[in-house]
Amino acid sequence: MMPTHETYDVIVIGAGAGGMTAAAVAAAEGLHVLVIEKTAFVGGTTAWSEGMVWIPANAKMKEAGLSDTIADAVQYLSSTVPETANAGLRAAFLTRGAEAIAWLEANTEVRLQSVKACPDYYPERLGATSGGRVLEPAAFDGTGLGRAFARLRPPLPEFTLFGGMMVNRPDSQHLHRVGRSLRSTMRAARLVSAYALQRLRSRRGTTLHLGNALAAQLYASLLARQVEVLFSADVEALSMQGDRVSGVVIRHGSRDRPIAARRGVVLATGGFSHDAVLRKRYFPAAAGFVSVAHTSSTGDGLRLAAATGAALNTDATSPAHWVPASLFRRADGSRGVFPHTVADRAKPGVIAVNAAGRRFVNEALSYHEFVLGMLRDGNGEPDRPFHLICDRAFLWTYGLGRIKPFTRSYRRYVASGELIEAPDIAQLAGKIGVKPSVLAATLASYNEGAKEGRDPEFGRGSTIYQRHLGDISHKPNPCVAPITRGPFFAMRIYPADLGTAIGLKVDAQARVLRADGTPIAGLYACGNDMGSIMNGNCPGPGITLGPALTFGYIAGRHLAEGAMTFATTPAVATTSV
Repeated sequence: MMPTHETYDVIVIGAGAGGMTAAAVAAAEGLHVLVIEKTAFVGGTTAWSEGMVWIPANAKMKEAGLSDTIADAVQYLSSTVPETANAGLRAAFLTRGAEAIAWLEANTEVRLQSVKACPDYYPERLGATSGGRVLEPAAFDGTGLGRAFARLRPPLPEFTLFGGMMVNRPDSQHLHRVGRSLRSTMRAARLVSAYALQRLRSRRGTTLHLGNALAAQLYASLLARQVEVLFSADVEALSMQGDRVSGVVIRHGSRDRPIAARRGVVLATGGFSHDAVLRKRYFPAAAGFVSVAHTSSTGDGLRLAAATGAALNTDATSPAHWVPASLFRRADGSRGVFPHTVADRAKPGVIAVNAAGRRFVNEALSYHEFVLGMLRDGNGEPDRPFHLICDRAFLWTYGLGRIKPFTRSYRRYVASGELIEAPDIAQLAGKIGVKPSVLAATLASYNEGAKEGRDPEFGRGSTIYQRHLGDISHKPNPCVAPITRGPFFAMRIYPADLGTAIGLKVDAQARVLRADGTPIAGLYACGNDMGSIMNGNCPGPGITLGPALTFGYIAGRHLAEGAMTFATTPAVATTSV
């Protein structure tokens, strides 16, 4: 179906968190909005994510009895994001982040809640908090979307149970205690019963959590305000009227069609995680080509903007935000990429080893820091192998990668090569290509301290963030336990990106800038199309979605406050990144 009008007030390209926020805000302010999405679903990578939103000094912290100030956040960022680049954007984010969340909750269907126990990634730094800066989406009933529920991108199947049941963080803890706690067992029974009823009416569970809930809330906000969403359409070019962006030219099916935008166009196409040319240009060689971002993130927004004279922010400390990932094949033959964020690396009884069979990093660091360790150790080699090593007790209790806890048979994972099994360390070493004597020495050194809950080599479990990721029921150190009883297992992990940090230069109003620092009239960017305000650093959970919502809000408000500018006979901008 083609758009119903030739002219809109605002055109948003991309239906991820940033784009849908900009569209919802503009529409709530009374503007006529069109969203153009290249895939058949809304949600982008957000729909697959954990949905965490980092917003310092937000109002919900005070409601939860937690203290924070902008001054504390500035102090924290001064050490975790020490570069002067984008200081103005960080100031805008800190000033307007809490405002954005309050406005969204008052004027749209977005509903977030405080995560009280979720420390910043560097809790020893001045200005850090032990929780509250992170917000998460409240559960959302997908049936509220009606028939449009089919247009919401499903979560990754590896993050669901029983073929489509989503579980939030508190309930996941109950599931871990099934059979050991009457309360948890009863809670699990209620969850499964509710899911069974939902499956009578839907192809998957309709109680949505995490990033899928956030995407659903934003989509509901668009539907409630009659925002048109054009699916499976490509934007061929931006239209220009003089030096102003005045609309787009779309390709939908076999037809090209110009559509005018009275006030402006917002780029929110998700960055360039899956563009091989841009990855090779900006990523370190050791990073390889593994990404957790959705495959639609191919740099469309950057190329469209380049044709208007837009500038890229390439001064980022890191070109992407990183996460270790394992690879596998699903039953349908598609390649799966599993991000090892918080579920296994920091738990007691697993270590990570490099190509020589030695530990190279504190396994309980943030996923971003963990991969920085992989990249340093990789010495520029794109296929240098790394593995997680554990024993059967760990695998049963905590799982590994997509293999869930309490899995009785690992046969299919071993048969596919995803999981490597051996009865002893010497044979495991042979299977992963390292010297048996080296891997045995690595295990012996680790186990010596682990018996007493210590990690002299890397200090694992030494901060509240690391202990938060561990198993609080394991004493004395929730992150450290010996690896002693065979069979033993290994899983190969790769440096992967969660999303790109290099993106378009923008100002504090989310307007895209030229190389000389002047804004391109009528052109805005948010999400991963916008250069990272953290310069590729990762100070806490939700530092991509927090800015995405904030600058999507800023763009929507600025567009609503701007003067009308009607396009007449636009030219088409054509060039490439």
